[in-house]
Amino acid sequence: MIMNRRKFGLMAGGSTLAMIGATGRGYADTPDVSLLQTTLTPFGSERAGNKAGTIPAWTGGLTAVPAGMSWDPTKTLPPDFFASDAMLYQVDSSNLAQYEGLLSEGIQTLIKDKGFYVKVYPTHRTHAAPQWVYGNIAANVARVTPQNGTYRMGFNGGYGGIPFPFLSSDPAEAGAQAMWNHEQRFMAPYMVTTVCGYTVEGGSPVLVSGQTVYWKSGYYQPNGSPSTYNGDSFDTFLRQFAPPTAAGGESLGYLTSNPVAHPFQAWTLLAGQGRVRRTPDLQFDTPSSYVDDITNYDENFGFNGALYKYDWKLIGKKEMLIPYNNNGVFWVDAVPMHDKDYYNPEHVRWELHRVWQVEATLHQGERNVLARRMFYLDEDMSLVGLNDSWDAAGNLARVQYNLIANFPNLPGNLCMNTISYAMQTGNYVSNNGAYADPPYNAPWRFNPLPERYFLPQTMAASASY
Repeated sequence: MIMNRRKFGLMAGGSTLAMIGATGRGYADTPDVSLLQTTLTPFGSERAGNKAGTIPAWTGGLTAVPAGMSWDPTKTLPPDFFASDAMLYQVDSSNLAQYEGLLSEGIQTLIKDKGFYVKVYPTHRTHAAPQWVYGNIAANVARVTPQNGTYRMGFNGGYGGIPFPFLSSDPAEAGAQAMWNHEQRFMAPYMVTTVCGYTVEGGSPVLVSGQTVYWKSGYYQPNGSPSTYNGDSFDTFLRQFAPPTAAGGESLGYLTSNPVAHPFQAWTLLAGQGRVRRTPDLQFDTPSSYVDDITNYDENFGFNGALYKYDWKLIGKKEMLIPYNNNGVFWVDAVPMHDKDYYNPEHVRWELHRVWQVEATLHQGERNVLARRMFYLDEDMSLVGLNDSWDAAGNLARVQYNLIANFPNLPGNLCMNTISYAMQTGNYVSNNGAYADPPYNAPWRFNPLPERYFLPQTMAASASY
Protein backbone atom coordinates (compact mmCIF):
# COMPACT_ATOMS: atom_id res chain seq x y z
CA MET A 1 0.00 0.00 0.00
CA ILE A 2 1.05 3.62 -0.43
CA MET A 3 2.33 5.36 2.66
CA ASN A 4 0.49 8.53 3.58
CA ARG A 5 3.66 10.25 4.64
CA ARG A 6 7.23 9.88 3.42
CA LYS A 7 10.35 10.28 5.52
CA PHE A 8 13.49 11.90 4.24
CA GLY A 9 16.84 12.96 5.56
CA LEU A 10 20.32 13.83 4.40
CA MET A 11 23.60 12.47 5.66
CA ALA A 12 26.14 15.23 5.99
CA GLY A 13 29.92 14.95 6.34
CA GLY A 14 31.18 12.08 8.48
CA SER A 15 28.23 9.92 9.48
CA THR A 16 26.05 12.46 11.24
CA LEU A 17 22.37 12.51 10.29
CA ALA A 18 21.48 16.07 9.38
CA MET A 19 17.76 16.50 8.91
CA ILE A 20 16.35 18.93 6.41
CA GLY A 21 13.30 20.74 7.75
CA ALA A 22 12.90 18.14 10.49
CA THR A 23 9.62 18.12 12.34
CA GLY A 24 9.04 17.13 15.93
CA ARG A 25 8.26 13.63 14.68
CA GLY A 26 11.84 13.26 13.46
CA TYR A 27 11.56 13.48 9.69
CA ALA A 28 11.09 16.00 6.92
CA ASP A 29 7.64 16.04 5.33
CA THR A 30 8.76 18.04 2.28
CA PRO A 31 12.37 17.72 1.04
CA ASP A 32 13.70 20.93 -0.47
CA VAL A 33 14.20 19.95 -4.12
CA SER A 34 15.96 23.27 -4.80
CA LEU A 35 18.94 21.91 -2.85
CA LEU A 36 19.67 19.67 -5.86
CA GLN A 37 20.80 22.82 -7.68
CA THR A 38 22.68 24.47 -4.82
CA THR A 39 24.38 22.62 -1.96
CA LEU A 40 23.67 19.18 -3.42
CA THR A 41 24.45 17.74 -6.83
CA PRO A 42 21.56 16.67 -9.07
CA PHE A 43 22.13 13.15 -7.66
CA GLY A 44 21.68 14.29 -4.05
CA SER A 45 25.36 14.03 -3.10
CA GLU A 46 27.31 16.79 -1.39
CA ARG A 47 28.42 19.35 -3.96
CA ALA A 48 31.26 20.68 -1.81
CA GLY A 49 34.57 18.93 -1.34
CA ASN A 50 35.83 17.76 2.03
CA LYS A 51 37.56 20.00 4.57
CA ALA A 52 40.95 18.40 3.96
CA GLY A 53 40.80 19.22 0.26
CA THR A 54 41.42 15.58 -0.67
CA ILE A 55 37.94 15.28 -2.21
CA PRO A 56 37.17 18.14 -4.60
CA ALA A 57 33.85 19.83 -5.20
CA TRP A 58 31.58 18.43 -7.90
CA THR A 59 31.62 20.91 -10.79
CA GLY A 60 29.46 19.11 -13.35
CA GLY A 61 31.40 15.93 -14.02
CA LEU A 62 33.29 14.86 -17.14
CA THR A 63 31.02 15.93 -20.01
CA ALA A 64 33.63 16.50 -22.74
CA VAL A 65 37.02 15.15 -23.73
CA PRO A 66 39.63 17.19 -21.83
CA ALA A 67 41.51 19.86 -23.73
CA GLY A 68 44.53 18.52 -25.55
CA MET A 69 43.07 15.02 -25.91
CA SER A 70 41.15 13.43 -28.78
CA TRP A 71 38.89 10.40 -29.01
CA ASP A 72 36.64 8.93 -31.68
CA PRO A 73 34.04 6.86 -29.78
CA THR A 74 33.06 5.01 -32.97
CA LYS A 75 36.56 3.54 -33.30
CA THR A 76 38.01 2.83 -29.87
CA LEU A 77 37.23 2.42 -26.21
CA PRO A 78 37.74 5.68 -24.29
CA PRO A 79 41.29 6.64 -23.36
CA ASP A 80 42.55 7.11 -19.83
CA PHE A 81 41.65 10.76 -19.35
CA PHE A 82 43.83 11.00 -16.22
CA ALA A 83 46.90 9.05 -17.35
CA SER A 84 49.15 12.00 -16.51
CA ASP A 85 48.20 11.96 -12.80
CA ALA A 86 51.00 10.98 -10.46
CA MET A 87 50.21 8.34 -7.84
CA LEU A 88 49.74 9.88 -4.38
CA TYR A 89 50.62 6.79 -2.36
CA GLN A 90 50.35 3.01 -2.29
CA VAL A 91 48.68 1.03 0.49
CA ASP A 92 50.21 -2.37 1.17
CA SER A 93 51.10 -4.54 4.15
CA SER A 94 53.88 -2.16 5.19
CA ASN A 95 51.57 0.81 5.86
CA LEU A 96 48.12 -0.77 6.17
CA ALA A 97 47.65 0.44 9.75
CA GLN A 98 47.90 4.04 8.55
CA TYR A 99 45.05 3.67 6.04
CA GLU A 100 42.87 0.84 7.33
CA GLY A 101 40.08 3.29 8.21
CA LEU A 102 39.74 4.04 4.50
CA LEU A 103 39.47 0.40 3.41
CA SER A 104 36.80 -2.27 3.75
CA GLU A 105 37.45 -5.33 5.88
CA GLY A 106 37.69 -7.42 2.74
CA ILE A 107 40.33 -5.26 1.06
CA GLN A 108 42.33 -5.22 4.30
CA THR A 109 42.19 -9.03 4.33
CA LEU A 110 43.44 -9.21 0.73
CA ILE A 111 46.36 -6.97 1.66
CA LYS A 112 47.23 -8.97 4.79
CA ASP A 113 46.78 -12.47 3.37
CA LYS A 114 47.59 -12.19 -0.33
CA GLY A 115 50.05 -9.32 -0.72
CA PHE A 116 47.43 -7.21 -2.51
CA TYR A 117 48.02 -3.47 -2.76
CA VAL A 118 46.08 -0.33 -3.64
CA LYS A 119 47.47 2.50 -5.79
CA VAL A 120 45.84 5.82 -4.85
CA TYR A 121 45.55 8.77 -7.24
CA PRO A 122 44.00 12.26 -7.04
CA THR A 123 40.22 12.24 -6.80
CA HIS A 124 38.16 13.32 -9.81
CA ARG A 125 34.37 13.53 -9.42
CA THR A 126 33.60 12.69 -13.03
CA HIS A 127 30.05 11.33 -12.90
CA ALA A 128 27.45 13.21 -14.89
CA ALA A 129 24.21 12.56 -16.76
CA PRO A 130 22.09 14.30 -19.41
CA GLN A 131 19.92 17.19 -18.28
CA TRP A 132 16.72 15.19 -18.80
CA VAL A 133 17.97 12.74 -16.17
CA TYR A 134 18.55 15.58 -13.70
CA GLY A 135 14.98 16.74 -14.28
CA ASN A 136 13.63 13.26 -13.59
CA ILE A 137 15.63 12.89 -10.38
CA ALA A 138 14.09 16.08 -9.03
CA ALA A 139 10.62 14.95 -10.10
CA ASN A 140 11.08 11.55 -8.45
CA VAL A 141 11.21 13.21 -5.02
CA ALA A 142 7.45 13.82 -5.13
CA ARG A 143 6.26 10.84 -7.16
CA VAL A 144 8.04 7.73 -5.80
CA THR A 145 6.11 5.54 -3.36
CA PRO A 146 6.91 2.17 -1.72
CA GLN A 147 5.45 -1.20 -2.65
CA ASN A 148 3.28 -2.71 0.10
CA GLY A 149 4.47 -0.03 2.50
CA THR A 150 8.17 -0.86 2.30
CA TYR A 151 10.95 -0.10 -0.16
CA ARG A 152 12.41 -3.53 0.54
CA MET A 153 9.66 -4.85 -1.75
CA GLY A 154 10.11 -2.28 -4.52
CA PHE A 155 8.95 1.16 -5.52
CA ASN A 156 6.41 2.78 -7.82
CA GLY A 157 6.23 6.07 -9.67
CA GLY A 158 9.93 6.65 -10.34
CA TYR A 159 11.39 7.12 -13.77
CA GLY A 160 14.46 8.33 -15.64
CA GLY A 161 16.75 9.01 -12.67
CA ILE A 162 17.75 7.60 -9.31
CA PRO A 163 14.51 7.39 -7.29
CA PHE A 164 15.90 8.67 -3.97
CA PRO A 165 18.17 11.74 -4.08
CA PHE A 166 17.05 12.29 -0.47
CA LEU A 167 17.32 9.26 1.80
CA SER A 168 14.93 8.56 4.64
CA SER A 169 15.79 9.35 8.24
CA ASP A 170 14.73 5.77 9.04
CA PRO A 171 17.91 3.67 8.56
CA ALA A 172 15.90 0.63 7.39
CA GLU A 173 14.07 2.59 4.70
CA ALA A 174 17.20 4.51 3.76
CA GLY A 175 19.24 1.32 3.30
CA ALA A 176 16.74 -0.08 0.81
CA GLN A 177 16.47 3.30 -0.92
CA ALA A 178 20.24 3.52 -1.36
CA MET A 179 20.29 0.04 -2.92
CA TRP A 180 17.47 0.97 -5.30
CA ASN A 181 19.58 3.96 -6.31
CA HIS A 182 22.36 1.48 -7.09
CA GLU A 183 20.03 -0.70 -9.13
CA GLN A 184 18.50 2.29 -10.94
CA ARG A 185 21.79 4.14 -11.45
CA PHE A 186 22.11 5.98 -14.73
CA MET A 187 22.84 3.85 -17.77
CA ALA A 188 22.54 4.66 -21.44
CA PRO A 189 19.07 4.13 -22.94
CA TYR A 190 20.72 1.50 -25.20
CA MET A 191 24.14 -0.07 -25.07
CA VAL A 192 26.14 -2.80 -26.84
CA THR A 193 29.33 -4.13 -25.24
CA THR A 194 31.75 -6.92 -26.12
CA VAL A 195 33.18 -8.27 -22.89
CA CYS A 196 34.71 -11.32 -21.26
CA GLY A 197 34.83 -13.09 -17.94
CA TYR A 198 37.82 -14.87 -16.43
CA THR A 199 38.17 -17.13 -13.45
CA VAL A 200 41.47 -17.76 -11.71
CA GLU A 201 41.34 -21.20 -10.14
CA GLY A 202 44.51 -22.81 -8.86
CA GLY A 203 46.46 -19.74 -9.93
CA SER A 204 45.69 -19.95 -13.67
CA PRO A 205 43.37 -17.60 -15.61
CA VAL A 206 40.67 -19.35 -17.63
CA LEU A 207 38.37 -17.62 -20.12
CA VAL A 208 34.85 -18.67 -19.09
CA SER A 209 32.79 -16.23 -21.12
CA GLY A 210 33.20 -14.11 -24.20
CA GLN A 211 29.98 -12.36 -25.07
CA THR A 212 28.25 -9.52 -26.79
CA VAL A 213 25.72 -7.90 -24.48
CA TYR A 214 22.79 -5.83 -25.70
CA TRP A 215 21.17 -3.56 -23.11
CA LYS A 216 17.96 -1.63 -23.20
CA SER A 217 16.98 0.58 -20.30
CA GLY A 218 13.22 0.87 -20.17
CA TYR A 219 13.69 3.10 -17.13
CA TYR A 220 16.02 5.52 -18.94
CA GLN A 221 14.34 6.61 -22.17
CA PRO A 222 14.57 10.36 -22.87
CA ASN A 223 10.96 10.63 -24.05
CA GLY A 224 9.50 8.27 -21.43
CA SER A 225 7.60 8.93 -18.24
CA PRO A 226 6.16 7.00 -15.29
CA SER A 227 2.92 6.64 -17.23
CA THR A 228 4.67 4.87 -20.14
CA TYR A 229 7.11 2.82 -18.04
CA ASN A 230 6.15 -0.88 -17.85
CA GLY A 231 8.30 -1.81 -14.86
CA ASP A 232 11.21 -3.35 -16.81
CA SER A 233 14.25 -1.44 -15.59
CA PHE A 234 16.85 -3.07 -17.79
CA ASP A 235 16.44 -5.71 -20.48
CA THR A 236 19.64 -7.63 -21.19
CA PHE A 237 20.24 -9.94 -24.14
CA LEU A 238 23.52 -11.84 -24.06
CA ARG A 239 25.05 -13.87 -26.88
CA GLN A 240 28.15 -15.97 -26.14
CA PHE A 241 30.92 -16.62 -28.64
CA ALA A 242 33.61 -18.04 -26.31
CA PRO A 243 34.84 -20.41 -25.03
CA PRO A 244 34.04 -22.89 -27.83
CA THR A 245 31.92 -25.10 -25.56
CA ALA A 246 29.60 -22.17 -24.82
CA ALA A 247 29.59 -20.46 -28.23
CA GLY A 248 26.05 -19.94 -29.47
CA GLY A 249 24.48 -19.77 -26.03
CA GLU A 250 22.06 -16.94 -25.33
CA SER A 251 20.16 -15.50 -22.41
CA LEU A 252 17.58 -12.78 -21.96
CA GLY A 253 16.53 -11.18 -18.69
CA TYR A 254 14.17 -8.45 -17.53
CA LEU A 255 15.27 -6.69 -14.34
CA THR A 256 12.44 -4.80 -12.67
CA SER A 257 12.09 -1.96 -10.19
CA ASN A 258 9.07 -3.58 -8.55
CA PRO A 259 9.59 -7.35 -8.31
CA VAL A 260 6.22 -7.80 -6.58
CA ALA A 261 4.19 -6.21 -9.37
CA HIS A 262 6.61 -7.22 -12.14
CA PRO A 263 8.56 -10.38 -11.21
CA PHE A 264 11.97 -11.08 -12.71
CA GLN A 265 11.83 -12.97 -16.01
CA ALA A 266 14.59 -14.82 -17.85
CA TRP A 267 15.07 -17.16 -20.80
CA THR A 268 18.06 -19.21 -21.93
CA LEU A 269 19.17 -21.01 -25.04
CA LEU A 270 22.00 -23.48 -24.51
CA ALA A 271 24.81 -23.80 -27.05
CA GLY A 272 23.96 -26.28 -29.79
CA GLN A 273 20.24 -26.34 -29.03
CA GLY A 274 17.39 -24.64 -30.80
CA ARG A 275 15.05 -24.51 -27.85
CA VAL A 276 14.45 -21.40 -25.76
CA ARG A 277 13.61 -22.21 -22.14
CA ARG A 278 12.00 -20.01 -19.54
CA THR A 279 14.11 -20.11 -16.37
CA PRO A 280 13.29 -18.86 -12.88
CA ASP A 281 16.81 -19.46 -11.61
CA LEU A 282 18.96 -16.61 -12.93
CA GLN A 283 18.61 -14.66 -9.71
CA PHE A 284 19.38 -14.60 -5.98
CA ASP A 285 22.07 -17.09 -4.84
CA THR A 286 21.88 -19.37 -7.87
CA PRO A 287 25.52 -19.89 -8.95
CA SER A 288 26.30 -18.12 -12.22
CA SER A 289 27.37 -20.41 -15.03
CA TYR A 290 29.01 -17.45 -16.76
CA VAL A 291 31.75 -17.39 -14.10
CA ASP A 292 32.06 -21.12 -13.49
CA ASP A 293 29.61 -20.99 -10.54
CA ILE A 294 32.12 -19.13 -8.35
CA THR A 295 29.74 -16.24 -7.69
CA ASN A 296 25.96 -15.97 -7.72
CA TYR A 297 23.59 -14.05 -9.95
CA ASP A 298 22.69 -11.53 -7.25
CA GLU A 299 26.36 -10.57 -6.98
CA ASN A 300 26.58 -9.08 -10.48
CA PHE A 301 27.74 -5.44 -10.24
CA GLY A 302 28.00 -5.84 -6.45
CA PHE A 303 24.28 -6.49 -6.08
CA ASN A 304 21.66 -7.30 -8.67
CA GLY A 305 17.97 -8.16 -8.46
CA ALA A 306 15.16 -8.04 -5.91
CA LEU A 307 15.89 -6.67 -2.44
CA TYR A 308 13.26 -8.53 -0.43
CA LYS A 309 15.51 -11.39 0.73
CA TYR A 310 17.27 -8.96 3.09
CA ASP A 311 16.63 -6.32 5.70
CA TRP A 312 18.60 -3.19 4.91
CA LYS A 313 20.23 -0.65 7.19
CA LEU A 314 21.96 2.59 6.30
CA ILE A 315 25.02 2.84 8.54
CA GLY A 316 26.00 6.33 7.38
CA LYS A 317 28.40 8.17 5.12
CA LYS A 318 32.19 8.01 5.27
CA GLU A 319 35.30 8.64 3.21
CA MET A 320 36.84 5.53 1.66
CA LEU A 321 39.24 4.43 -1.03
CA ILE A 322 37.34 2.88 -3.94
CA PRO A 323 38.26 2.04 -7.55
CA TYR A 324 37.43 5.00 -9.78
CA ASN A 325 38.10 6.37 -13.28
CA ASN A 326 39.61 3.10 -14.53
CA ASN A 327 39.72 3.66 -18.29
CA GLY A 328 43.35 2.58 -18.13
CA VAL A 329 42.24 -1.06 -17.80
CA PHE A 330 40.75 -0.83 -21.30
CA TRP A 331 44.28 -0.55 -22.69
CA VAL A 332 45.79 -3.67 -21.10
CA ASP A 333 45.39 -7.20 -22.50
CA ALA A 334 43.06 -9.49 -20.55
CA VAL A 335 45.48 -12.22 -19.45
CA PRO A 336 48.10 -9.90 -17.87
CA MET A 337 45.32 -8.40 -15.74
CA HIS A 338 44.78 -11.75 -14.00
CA ASP A 339 47.61 -12.50 -11.60
CA LYS A 340 47.84 -15.73 -9.63
CA ASP A 341 46.26 -14.43 -6.41
CA TYR A 342 44.46 -11.25 -7.43
CA TYR A 343 43.36 -9.01 -10.27
CA ASN A 344 46.46 -7.06 -11.27
CA PRO A 345 46.50 -3.98 -8.98
CA GLU A 346 49.24 -2.33 -11.01
CA HIS A 347 46.67 -1.04 -13.51
CA VAL A 348 43.76 -0.30 -11.15
CA ARG A 349 43.23 3.27 -10.02
CA TRP A 350 41.82 3.96 -6.52
CA GLU A 351 40.60 7.34 -5.29
CA LEU A 352 39.20 8.82 -2.08
CA HIS A 353 35.44 9.34 -2.31
CA ARG A 354 32.49 9.71 0.04
CA VAL A 355 30.38 6.58 0.19
CA TRP A 356 27.11 5.44 1.72
CA GLN A 357 27.60 2.37 3.90
CA VAL A 358 24.68 -0.09 3.84
CA GLU A 359 24.35 -3.39 5.73
CA ALA A 360 22.13 -6.26 4.59
CA THR A 361 21.03 -9.10 6.87
CA LEU A 362 18.71 -11.94 5.89
CA HIS A 363 15.04 -11.20 6.41
CA GLN A 364 13.28 -13.64 8.74
CA GLY A 365 12.26 -16.76 6.84
CA GLU A 366 14.42 -16.00 3.79
CA ARG A 367 17.59 -17.82 2.77
CA ASN A 368 20.75 -16.93 0.86
CA VAL A 369 24.22 -18.42 1.17
CA LEU A 370 25.45 -14.90 1.91
CA ALA A 371 23.83 -14.18 5.27
CA ARG A 372 25.28 -10.70 5.84
CA ARG A 373 26.60 -8.18 3.34
CA MET A 374 28.20 -4.75 3.63
CA PHE A 375 28.02 -2.32 0.72
CA TYR A 376 29.84 0.95 0.05
CA LEU A 377 28.13 3.09 -2.59
CA ASP A 378 29.79 6.07 -4.23
CA GLU A 379 27.72 9.15 -3.31
CA ASP A 380 27.75 10.55 -6.87
CA MET A 381 27.17 7.42 -8.95
CA SER A 382 25.11 5.45 -6.39
CA LEU A 383 27.08 2.44 -7.62
CA VAL A 384 28.40 -0.17 -5.19
CA GLY A 385 32.13 0.50 -5.28
CA LEU A 386 33.05 -2.17 -2.71
CA ASN A 387 31.23 -4.90 -0.83
CA ASP A 388 32.03 -7.72 1.57
CA SER A 389 29.84 -10.74 2.37
CA TRP A 390 29.78 -13.33 5.15
CA ASP A 391 28.22 -16.80 5.33
CA ALA A 392 25.84 -18.02 8.05
CA ALA A 393 28.78 -19.02 10.27
CA GLY A 394 30.20 -15.49 10.14
CA ASN A 395 33.11 -16.32 7.84
CA LEU A 396 34.19 -13.77 5.25
CA ALA A 397 32.97 -15.42 2.06
CA ARG A 398 33.28 -12.80 -0.67
CA VAL A 399 35.18 -9.59 -1.37
CA GLN A 400 34.11 -7.55 -4.39
CA TYR A 401 34.83 -4.26 -6.09
CA ASN A 402 33.58 -2.61 -9.26
CA LEU A 403 35.65 -0.73 -11.82
CA ILE A 404 34.03 2.24 -13.53
CA ALA A 405 34.89 3.92 -16.81
CA ASN A 406 34.26 7.44 -18.12
CA PHE A 407 32.12 8.06 -21.21
CA PRO A 408 31.87 11.84 -21.72
CA ASN A 409 29.91 11.19 -24.93
CA LEU A 410 26.91 10.03 -22.83
CA PRO A 411 27.85 11.80 -20.52
CA GLY A 412 28.28 9.50 -17.53
CA ASN A 413 30.28 6.77 -15.82
CA LEU A 414 29.48 3.10 -16.37
CA CYS A 415 30.45 -0.08 -14.54
CA MET A 416 32.97 -1.94 -16.69
CA ASN A 417 34.14 -4.87 -14.58
CA THR A 418 33.22 -6.65 -11.34
CA ILE A 419 36.04 -8.39 -9.45
CA SER A 420 34.95 -11.06 -6.94
CA TYR A 421 37.17 -13.03 -4.57
CA ALA A 422 35.85 -16.32 -3.14
CA MET A 423 37.73 -16.12 0.15
CA GLN A 424 37.19 -19.71 1.27
CA THR A 425 38.58 -21.29 -1.92
CA GLY A 426 41.17 -18.73 -2.98
CA ASN A 427 39.61 -18.41 -6.45
CA TYR A 428 38.54 -15.13 -8.01
CA VAL A 429 36.48 -13.90 -10.94
CA SER A 430 36.45 -10.87 -13.20
CA ASN A 431 33.26 -10.31 -15.15
CA ASN A 432 32.08 -7.89 -17.82
CA GLY A 433 35.62 -6.80 -18.72
CA ALA A 434 36.75 -4.97 -21.85
CA TYR A 435 40.46 -4.97 -22.68
CA ALA A 436 43.03 -4.02 -25.33
CA ASP A 437 43.06 -7.40 -27.09
CA PRO A 438 40.36 -8.10 -29.70
CA PRO A 439 37.49 -8.70 -29.76
CA TYR A 440 37.19 -7.19 -26.28
CA ASN A 441 38.49 -3.83 -27.49
CA ALA A 442 35.36 -3.12 -29.53
CA PRO A 443 33.91 0.36 -28.82
CA TRP A 444 30.82 0.43 -26.65
CA ARG A 445 27.85 1.60 -28.71
CA PHE A 446 24.87 3.62 -27.48
CA ASN A 447 22.63 3.65 -30.56
CA PRO A 448 18.95 2.56 -30.37
CA LEU A 449 18.37 -1.18 -30.84
CA PRO A 450 15.44 -3.00 -32.46
CA GLU A 451 12.84 -4.39 -30.07
CA ARG A 452 13.39 -7.92 -31.46
CA TYR A 453 16.70 -8.11 -29.60
CA PHE A 454 14.75 -8.28 -26.35
CA LEU A 455 11.99 -10.72 -27.24
CA PRO A 456 12.26 -14.41 -26.27
CA GLN A 457 10.26 -15.29 -29.40
CA THR A 458 13.19 -14.24 -31.62
CA MET A 459 16.06 -15.80 -29.63
CA ALA A 460 16.17 -19.15 -31.42
CA ALA A 461 15.77 -17.56 -34.84
CA SER A 462 18.84 -15.39 -34.29
CA ALA A 463 20.99 -18.09 -32.66
CA SER A 464 24.12 -19.50 -34.32
CA TYR A 465 25.23 -23.11 -34.00
